[in-house]
Formats: sequence, structure tokens, C-alpha cells
Amino acid sequence: MTEQPNPDTLYERAEHAARTVRARAGADAHVALVLGSGLGAFADDLEDAVAIPFAEVPGFARSTVEGHAGRLVVGGVGGARVAVMQGRFHFYEGYTLEEVTFPVRVLSLLGVKSLILTNAAGGLNNSLRQGSLMLISDHLNLLGANPLRGANDPRFGVRFPDMSEVYDRGFQEIAIQEAHAAGTELRRGVYAALAGPSYETPAEIRMLRALGADAVGMSTVPEAIVARHAGVKVLGISCITNMAAGVLDKPIEHSEVIETGERVRATFTDLLRRIIPKL
Repeated sequence: MTEQPNPDTLYERAEHAARTVRARAGADAHVALVLGSGLGAFADDLEDAVAIPFAEVPGFARSTVEGHAGRLVVGGVGGARVAVMQGRFHFYEGYTLEEVTFPVRVLSLLGVKSLILTNAAGGLNNSLRQGSLMLISDHLNLLGANPLRGANDPRFGVRFPDMSEVYDRGFQEIAIQEAHAAGTELRRGVYAALAGPSYETPAEIRMLRALGADAVGMSTVPEAIVARHAGVKVLGISCITNMAAGVLDKPIEHSEVIETGERVRATFTDLLRRIIPKL
């Protein structure tokens, strides 16, 4: 008797979700984006777009944070077929890292080979300012957990994936060239991921600076790890929406994050439109 696949395994659940998206969108995608807080407007301008609410994709969680529309939008950008996560799920919302990264698993099974991860982040480096865009060159996983913990399914990737180049150097060079052509400043930096949802204390920010971090946030790193596990190349871009605690003598509010995302929308969208066809 032929052994039947277990529908309860992560791989089978991801395959089921991928089939659902493929049936709705009509085709696979080769580039995917995850849009962070206040940055979701990019998905509104895709060509021949099909929007699928997260609630209609089997296994997807629900985004509960302001600034995350909660839709998967599949369409075109400059001739490239892209799948765009208009919002994401976070560890701090109470989801497991398996749930947080499930969409990346699904995207990899949709044929995605290149993933652009964006986020709203707090700036630690004094050379960054509110509204700056930072190219993620590396990260610090300070979530206290890893999304690959537990049994490994070799259909996704190897048990011990290499993380010496999480953020593809070739992609970084493309982003820098396109930013220069657009007259947009794009600095490289290290992104630190903390669990949240409270913002960091000034003492924690001093610690992060000592560790070599240039920006801090509550996302992205689990998605990047899972993408590399699946052999998907990653480009990471942070929008510095606020300066971290202690950098400026003022409190931090989420409304400031959303407002800054809106302010840099045109610059950010133009850069993504330039980069995507080159990936």
C-alpha cells in the first residue's frame, strides 16, 4: 500500500495553502515582498492584481496591528510576477514562530526565489534619521527563539542551514545601484529583532548599540531564516520610522511609525519598482 501524505504536517499544510493561492491568482510568482507597518500601499498599484484576504488562505493567521491590511496581493511590477504580503504576523501578537513564518513557506512553494522583507524600525545609529531607508546587511536574532526549532522536514531544507549570508550580497548591490540612480540615500546596517511588543528601554538600546546593531524592530528575522532554509534569496530594507529610546528625548508612539511610513511612501515605492525587475 502506498503511504499517503500526512495532511497535518507543516509541508502538506503549506502545499494546500499554495494550491489555494495558485487557484485564486491564476499563476505562480517568482518574487515576493512582505510589507511592514505603514508600508502596505505599494501593493495597491500592482498590475492585474488579485487580492486575497489572509482569512481566505488556509493556515494564515490574522494580522491584528494597525498599518497591516492583512491581504496577499498577486500581480505584476515591470513585467515581473510578484506576490505581496500586505502586512505580516508577529511573535508579540501571540503567534508561534511557525505561524509567523508560515506565509514564507507557502511563498517558497509558489515558486518564489527572491524575497524582499521590509519593516518599520527604530534607528540606533546617529547617521540614520527618521524617514531613512536602511539596507539590512545582517541581523541579530534576539527573540529568544528560532523558527526552525523542532522536527526538520527535508522537503523544505536541511537540518542546519548556513546563515553566513542571510541577506544576498548581489541583491544588496542591485538595491544600492538603483537607489543611487533614483537619488535616494540607502545605508547598510545591522537589524536587531526583539520580541516586543513594548518598545526598548534606553539601557537596552545602549546594549544593542554595543552589540553592533544599527536598527531595531520586532519582525523580519524569523522570515529571513525560514526563507534561507528554503533556498530563497533575501533582500531586507528597513524604514527608520522613529529613533529608538534614548536617542532622542521624546516618547515613542506607534502613530509616529504609521505617519513616517506614509511620508516616505513615494520614495519607498519608487525604489521597490526599480529593484524588483532586476531580481
